[in-house]
Amino acid sequence: MELIIPEWAGAPDNVGALSTTRRGGSSLGPYDDGAGGGGMNLGVHVGDEPDTVRRNRARLRSVLPSEPAWLSQVHGTRVVDASQAGMVPEADASISTRPGTVCAIQTADCLPVLFCDAGGKVVGAAHAGWRGLAGGVLENTVACMRAEGASEILAWLGPAIGPQSFEVGQDVHDAFAGKDGGMVNAFQPVADNPGKYLADIYALARHTLEWVGVKRISGGGLCTVSDQSRFYSYRRDKLTGRMASLIWLK
Repeated sequence: MELIIPEWAGAPDNVGALSTTRRGGSSLGPYDDGAGGGGMNLGVHVGDEPDTVRRNRARLRSVLPSEPAWLSQVHGTRVVDASQAGMVPEADASISTRPGTVCAIQTADCLPVLFCDAGGKVVGAAHAGWRGLAGGVLENTVACMRAEGASEILAWLGPAIGPQSFEVGQDVHDAFAGKDGGMVNAFQPVADNPGKYLADIYALARHTLEWVGVKRISGGGLCTVSDQSRFYSYRRDKLTGRMASLIWLK
C-alpha cells in the first residue's frame, strides 16, 4: 500500500495524516493499480466487488487509530463532527477534536483538503470539487474548526485534477466569477473553443482559504489525471476507484 504523507511545516506532532493512491490493494480492473496488480479502491459505490473493498479498507485500517468516519459525499457544503457522525452521513467535510477519531474523504479528481490547527486541538477534511468550492465547503470547514477553538489553521491540498487537465464550461467560470472576481485569474480560455476554460482548482482553493484567513497552505502539486500509474481519475477513466485522504489527532 502506497501512502502519501503530507509535508506541512508547523503541523503539530499530535496530528496524523495521509492520502492513499491506487497502488497496493486487491481490486481488479478497472479498479486495479494500472499495471496489472491489485488496486487500492476504497469506494463502495463504484461497482467494485464489496468483499474486495472491505479487504482494501481493512488494509488501510491497519495503519489508523480507528475506523475512518466515512461520508456519503454529494458535492455539497455540509460539515459534520466525525466523532458523532453515525452511519455514513450525507456531508462533504468533517472535523474532530477527539483523539483517535479519523476524518476521511474519498476522491478521484476532486480536491481533498486536510486541515489542522497549530495548537493541535482540531483537525478537518473537506471534499472540494468545483461545486463544493463554489458553494463554500472550505469556508464552512474553517468556520466549524474555529467554533471548536482552533488557533491558526494550516491546510494541505492533496492529489486532484491538475490545471492542464481540468477543462470546464462557462457555467463553472461564472460560478466563481460571481462569488469573487479575483477568482477569474484561475481560468485560462481554451484557444479556438469559446466558452471553454482550463481551471486551476488548486488556485481556486488557495484563493478561498486566504480569503478566510488561512495563510499556511501546503501541497497542490499532484495531478490525478496525468499520473495514471498512481491515481484514480474519473475525468480520465469514468469507471474507476476512489482514493482517501485522512487526518486525526493522536
